[in-house]
Amino acid sequence: MANGAAGLGKRAGQYLEDRPGAQSAVSRGQEMVGKGASAIRAGARKTAEAVPEAMTEWGGAAVDSVTRMLARAARVGLSPRRVIEAHQKRGHDVSSLSDLRRLDLEQIDAVRGRGLNLYYPIAAAVSGMGAGLVISGGALVTVASAGAGAAPSGVAVAGAMTGDAAVVLGLASRSVGHVSLFYGYDPEEPGEKLFVMSVVNAGTAMSASAKTAAMSDISRLTQALVRGKAWSVLDKSIVTRVSHEFAKAFGVRFTKQSLGKVVPAAGIVIGGGFNWATLESVVDAADTAYRRRFLLEKYPHLAEDDGRGVVVDPEAPDEADETISILGELAEAGGPEIH
Repeated sequence: MANGAAGLGKRAGQYLEDRPGAQSAVSRGQEMVGKGASAIRAGARKTAEAVPEAMTEWGGAAVDSVTRMLARAARVGLSPRRVIEAHQKRGHDVSSLSDLRRLDLEQIDAVRGRGLNLYYPIAAAVSGMGAGLVISGGALVTVASAGAGAAPSGVAVAGAMTGDAAVVLGLASRSVGHVSLFYGYDPEEPGEKLFVMSVVNAGTAMSASAKTAAMSDISRLTQALVRGKAWSVLDKSIVTRVSHEFAKAFGVRFTKQSLGKVVPAAGIVIGGGFNWATLESVVDAADTAYRRRFLLEKYPHLAEDDGRGVVVDPEAPDEADETISILGELAEAGGPEIH
């Protein structure tokens, strides 16, 4: 599902790139939807108490189960060889992924382009609109037919939110892995998998506490990776356990944040706008994190700013967000403690 959505997003993104006027119209529409989504989400948070805690916990566990299938599939097609060939076509002297880290940022940007900023948000928006249709669309049928039996069941609502969260997590992980390749880092390496999760965490965090915890993880991981930290203790089982716990926590966070999708009719538009904004934030966080790491590796004397200037949603109270620490989960899973 994530791969299919990514393909659809890529085709739509290429269409918009070829038609600046259409892209401008979509950008204006997305901005309006984003503002409307923010306003309705603020009101929808009041209904959070009506959503049983068991549902969010179940959603987190279900997202984890679905993610076990999506995790590897979501990275299909992210080929280091393709990135290297793209650089070679532009005359850059590279033969391996690590050679990319010796290039200038101008050369990296020439190959990276701006397509990722469209492909993944569009794909996520499609998923969000589909979830909104399942969740709130039944209300439209109910009004039109006056049949209470047409309303979506609790299982349908929970299933739609779980499926949407799993697809968004798959797209988010794929988009970060895609960005990592452009900067010369292999997302299949154990340390890189932790970094990818940390970036997704930062890109989806809204509250101050959640954002601070996520940026702290990125800062400490960046320093450890720049110093060439040995990851021999990170066997497959440890990384897998951390991935499972992150998927569960992400499912709970996504459920809390996307309550606007339960608003009848408007949920379809809000679902698309919210998911678009989520993937935009993830791609931006990936660019910032990998760009900073790329520069720190080339110029070790540069100081890490530890997340200063990070944008936090002022309307997102701590209780409306799930605080996640990848390094905390790593320590609990028996991995090394990164300071």
